[in-house]
Amino acid sequence: MKRWMLCCLLLLSLTAASARVAEWWHIDTKTNASFRGLSVVDDSVAWVSGSKGWVGKTVNGGKHWTWQQVKGYGQCDFRSLYAFNGKEAVIAHAGSPAYVLRTEDGGATWKKVYENDDTAAFIDGIDFATREIGMIYGDPINGRMLLLNTVDGGRTWTELPLKQRPLMSTGEASFAASGTCIKYLDKKRVVIATGGTVSRLLISKNNGGKWTSVSTPILQGESSTGVFSFLAISPRRWLIVGGNYKRDTLSEANCFYTRNRGRTWYAPVVTTRGYRECVIEAPDAIKPMADGTLLAVGPSGQDISYDNGVSWSTFSNQEQFHVIKKARHGKLIIMAGGQGKVAILRHVRLY
Repeated sequence: MKRWMLCCLLLLSLTAASARVAEWWHIDTKTNASFRGLSVVDDSVAWVSGSKGWVGKTVNGGKHWTWQQVKGYGQCDFRSLYAFNGKEAVIAHAGSPAYVLRTEDGGATWKKVYENDDTAAFIDGIDFATREIGMIYGDPINGRMLLLNTVDGGRTWTELPLKQRPLMSTGEASFAASGTCIKYLDKKRVVIATGGTVSRLLISKNNGGKWTSVSTPILQGESSTGVFSFLAISPRRWLIVGGNYKRDTLSEANCFYTRNRGRTWYAPVVTTRGYRECVIEAPDAIKPMADGTLLAVGPSGQDISYDNGVSWSTFSNQEQFHVIKKARHGKLIIMAGGQGKVAILRHVRLY
């Protein structure tokens, strides 16, 4: 009798656990800005940034948001964003002049910490290895990638010497579609993905002192093609997504993974449903701690993989989203995009 009751309780608990639906909870941002900058710190704090100088912040997991147009920068498109906590964050404008701003009071005031008025200046992404060490990169100026380093948490930025910046091919640049083409693997190793006529991975083992190159098989050859997001699942297993943003439903050479740091690339058995701008690990997207679960987002919808990118299926048809992030320290997942769209992934019990 006791064994029977135990089995019944176990069955009920499993049924209850499986009777959950993941859905997107949309936020009223009261703006039609295009959001591509997104930084989710933990299950409470997240920042989002985008066009027309708009920046948003939540400190309670998305229940309430504060919104502002950064004073004096209403013409800027802040596509790159990195937040440390609810008070400190760094944002960068994708365009010329290239601006980098930092706040230490939750966005009440912003200080300009870098400016580049070269007409070719265009910042594509930002990432930090530690609380102090970080890197910003951008499109090439005079044939070499723009690279900035900080060792004080983004309060000051220094351009790397010209000879340390990778030499770019004609028509090679990068994409600021989601700010996820740069990633620190540890305190010194950083990877940057390029696109356009050539799409490859640039890898430094000493924080930008020297670079090596890894070729990718992703769709390339035009200004609208290449890698749009890089994900390091493990030290050796990496995944790239992208395609052609001018043909966003084209499912051709738009997703690949490697098990040996790019020496060999594999195409999925079933790929995403078109061009994708961002990919993340999302073990709690459907069920808790389901390792191998990935989410990829693009303007035509989101796709999910349960096997680290070997195969993909439809997750949602929500349109006009460009970037998705999971909390660096937690489970909170947020995506953002065009027309002022911001959405939080939440789970609802059916009964």
